[in-house]
Amino acid sequence: MIRKLERPLRMKIRTGDTVEIISGKDKGNRGRVIRVLPRENRVVVDGLNLVWKHQKPRQINQKGTKVQMSAPLFACKVMLVCPHCDKTTRVGRVRGQDGKLYRVCKKCNEMIDVTK
Repeated sequence: MIRKLERPLRMKIRTGDTVEIISGKDKGNRGRVIRVLPRENRVVVDGLNLVWKHQKPRQINQKGTKVQMSAPLFACKVMLVCPHCDKTTRVGRVRGQDGKLYRVCKKCNEMIDVTK
């Protein structure tokens, strides 16, 4: 049973980030985050952690089918890949000159969120 948190956690991984799985059956594979579930502390990575979902027939003359889909992973099982140095890294936070908080790569000290 998955226990939902009363208050969402501050996630260090966001939708659109490239991550690498660090444990489990897909260890070492990289993919793009397509969904973040902060209340459950989980992320959905495109094309990884695939499971089969069985769908019941909805109409009288329709057959049931099996659909393969990406299942959520715990956020602690993935690690952010820095777009600058292309290495898995921990995420730091610094305040920019405009007063906003930005995510920073701990290995190369480059800002991750800044768009150029």
